Amino acid sequence: MLTTEKKTRWPSDTLLQGLLGVPALLAAALLALIVGFLIWEAWPAMSGRDGSNLLAFLRSDGWHPLQGQFGMLPMVWASMAAAFGAMLLAVPMGLGSALFSQYLAPAWFSGPFNSMISLLAGIPSVVFGLWGLTVLVPVIGSWQPPGASLLAAILILAMMTLPTVALTSRAALAALPPTLYQGAAMLGMSRHRILIGVLVPAARRGILGGVLLAIARALGETMAVLMVAGNVVQTPRSLFEPIRVLTANIALEMAYAVDHHRASLFVSGLLLMLMVALLAWLAHRLSRSMHHG
Repeated sequence: MLTTEKKTRWPSDTLLQGLLGVPALLAAALLALIVGFLIWEAWPAMSGRDGSNLLAFLRSDGWHPLQGQFGMLPMVWASMAAAFGAMLLAVPMGLGSALFSQYLAPAWFSGPFNSMISLLAGIPSVVFGLWGLTVLVPVIGSWQPPGASLLAAILILAMMTLPTVALTSRAALAALPPTLYQGAAMLGMSRHRILIGVLVPAARRGILGGVLLAIARALGETMAVLMVAGNVVQTPRSLFEPIRVLTANIALEMAYAVDHHRASLFVSGLLLMLMVALLAWLAHRLSRSMHHG
């Protein structure tokens, strides 16, 4: 005997869908407006009226606004070197902190430790920059002048992004069912193998999302990097060379930039948006491949 079930749609469901749909549409519209604004402001520099286009900004190595030269490639490399260098430190430290807090720390220590990580996440970036400028830069300078360098930027960004990795990784690990740990323990696996071989792969999507957020923050950080990096436009060839990242370049020159110079700074913002979008796409593809694998 065939039966047909009729779905009942309650009025409250329709109301909830509308209430949640409005902020979702507003968020999407806000993103579209930001991207549209960047393109509009950057268009005079990308339209090719004076022989330039978007690729020209990446083919030139020099940033000399007075001479009409707006090469951003050194700052792109500097931004990527600082962000990914920071991730080499922040990801293992943050993931290790999350594993320790969730599975290894005693109960009396876990709570204060998590509060300390949360407090670290709330420290303003200018405070990190002030500490780096007055403490970290002189220490590096006493070892290898001038002190304000790519290494200082990496260390500051690592400290700033470590809480993001730690908190998101801990949330991903806490969402795993307890039976996963118990089942692995019943099979006789060591704690090390359970943590690294079972729990971390099971929470990889959440961990990867936290790493993506950390990279995005590192790429978008301005004040702290501006204070410790030295602000010299050059392709970094050493950890001890001063650099200038794209965000710092915008902050330093937007106040007095006009015409093509101003439009070129908006191209910098557009490049940052494209870099973050590319990272999001790569993370999505990697997450899908890990899920199907």
